[in-house]
Amino acid sequence: MDFTQYITKPGMDNMQKRIHHLMNHERPEVIKAVAIAREFGDLSENAEYKAAKERQRSIDHEIDHLRRRAAHLKVIDATVFPRDCVRFGLCCHTRDAETAEEQWFHLVGVDEIDFPEPEGVMAVSVASPIGKGLLGKKTGEIALIQAPMGERRLEILEIR
Repeated sequence: MDFTQYITKPGMDNMQKRIHHLMNHERPEVIKAVAIAREFGDLSENAEYKAAKERQRSIDHEIDHLRRRAAHLKVIDATVFPRDCVRFGLCCHTRDAETAEEQWFHLVGVDEIDFPEPEGVMAVSVASPIGKGLLGKKTGEIALIQAPMGERRLEILEIR
């Protein structure tokens, strides 16, 4: 299953908020900065103008990227999923079998990992080694994670 085309409902909400913020706050500010910098004179040697134009290109690129991705993503409402095993959009509490370190993971789409999570919860893409290892595991089972830094064994303590 190709999880790269899915996003949780809160993830899509965050994506739409980001687009709105870029369009209505950051872009107008940078357009003003470009206009002010243009007034400084010779544009070929105007560092403020060049920096503002680069920032404007960056913002426009991010808006375009987010809009295109949002148009192709399928929104998944994880609130309807049973909590019998780790699924897309759910959180799971784990304990590392070697270090006994406990961690909450929220399995999200690849476009959501940079959005804010509640304190103590780490967003992890379902396409990542940790996400792939956790998917389908039930409470009490051990997820074997094949990560670039080596093999990890995470016991599933709770799913919500």
